[in-house]
Amino acid sequence: MNANALHVVCPHCDAVNRVPQARLAEQPRCGSCHRALFDGHPVALNERRFQIHATRSELPLVVDFWAPWCAPCRAMAPAYEQAARVIEPRARLAKVDTEANPGLGRQFNIRSIPTLAVFRGGHEIARQSGAMPGPMLNEWILRSLR
Repeated sequence: MNANALHVVCPHCDAVNRVPQARLAEQPRCGSCHRALFDGHPVALNERRFQIHATRSELPLVVDFWAPWCAPCRAMAPAYEQAARVIEPRARLAKVDTEANPGLGRQFNIRSIPTLAVFRGGHEIARQSGAMPGPMLNEWILRSLR
């Protein structure tokens, strides 16, 4: 593979695409479904999709582990949505509903929600529990990506 290209998983069809690093910010499209690889929205992941995005993409994956009944999770959701518009294409932002996907919550020992975790190469590299306001959220994500 070209050293200047990255594998990027499509947020719509989960196809793996090779994208030159220099073209990440040029609104690349999926070679399979032809939709935008970056649309400024967090990707909802289930257990199957999580494995694909965490292990097949060379972009860091920032995951918000949340639940629909969690008031702090709902309060942080707009800031997380905004963060996706700011952070992409440096990383993929995703959400995992721990009620619908309890296996992922167990796998990553999620004890409180919301919990944010950053994955690189399928391995967790950073974690933060608790809701954060937008500027603090963006700062934490960017610091974790270094």
